[in-house]
Amino acid sequence: HLQLVESGGGLVQPGGSLRLSCATHGITWETYAIGWFRQAPGKEREGVTCLTNGRKGTYLASTTGRFFMSRDMANNTVYLQMNNLKPEDTAVYYCAASSRKFCSGDRASYDYWGQGTQVSVSS
Repeated sequence: HLQLVESGGGLVQPGGSLRLSCATHGITWETYAIGWFRQAPGKEREGVTCLTNGRKGTYLASTTGRFFMSRDMANNTVYLQMNNLKPEDTAVYYCAASSRKFCSGDRASYDYWGQGTQVSVSS
């Protein structure tokens, strides 16, 4: 039974940082790619970044140099470290798993989704 559970969202002031976690259950790192997506109110869900064995993808130019994805294989958890947050980063953040094994910023490539965690950036 494959499951993804996000946590770590919250309210933060502009310029602040948050680290999101995605606990994975039933995923083997060799056969899945894991991505982070976000969806702001009234907007489409968009790919942020992705990690698979040996490869990483970044899909939002606005997050380059501020958002960093990593994984802890021993604890079956992936992270999204978000620094210098801006109001436009406000969204629900989702992690997702793709059995296609390669990274993609296209939500249609992902088979499994977490429930999402709200990130709000406001003064």
